[in-house]
Amino acid sequence: MTPSELKDFLDEKVLQYNTLDFIESDPVQIPHLFTQKEDIEIAGFLSATIAWGNRKMIIKNSFKMMELMGNSPYDFVLSHQEIDLNRLENFVHRTFNSYDFQAFIKGLQHIYRHHGGLESVFAKHQEATSVQKSIHEFKKVFFETTPLSRSQKHISDPLNNSAAKRINMYLRWMCRQDNKGVDLGIWKSISPSKLSCPLDVHSGNVARKLGLLSRKQNDAKALNELDTKLRALDPVDPVKYDFALFGLGVFEGF
Repeated sequence: MTPSELKDFLDEKVLQYNTLDFIESDPVQIPHLFTQKEDIEIAGFLSATIAWGNRKMIIKNSFKMMELMGNSPYDFVLSHQEIDLNRLENFVHRTFNSYDFQAFIKGLQHIYRHHGGLESVFAKHQEATSVQKSIHEFKKVFFETTPLSRSQKHISDPLNNSAAKRINMYLRWMCRQDNKGVDLGIWKSISPSKLSCPLDVHSGNVARKLGLLSRKQNDAKALNELDTKLRALDPVDPVKYDFALFGLGVFEGF
């Protein structure tokens, strides 16, 4: 395909998959349960954190997380006492267990009590064309109160050469101004033009077949290569192509 044909093809796939029908099979449905900003961003953050493995199990366990917090995630994060964390003791999703869940609740409480909330932390450290340093700095702030926590492995660090797929997906949910109603776009302080594509096995394989990616590993270097190509296709909303790459890989076996 010529560059023009590739753009037309991907734009067509974005229109096909960036629809409300996408929500029912994706963990983005979890933050859609809420209307308050803080509930949306906390529900999204926790759901994105466990978004690896079987998608049905991801969604099931994300619902369970919300239930364990009384379906009021912001109130639970801000107001919980130590005894309230006992109700999380039996939670497990793959390697994310109850200890991690409790550590994340404490980290979120620290973020909201002392740093102005999730959006404030991410927005503070953004660079001119990227939010990858924001993720690095966010992780440091998030674990300030539990610096030796085993839970640190559940937030990837792009400056440690990780593609940070799950947290880039979360930032897409929060920042992308989506006129189709899938991404929530409640954060206005970070431009969607700075977002990075959530790079995983599916999107990586499709990107390579389409000539958008040459690097074999799905790491930070590959992400930078893919971002450069996608921003050339659409400098304003480059991560819309995540819908095309993911849809082609998961739903069409491209």
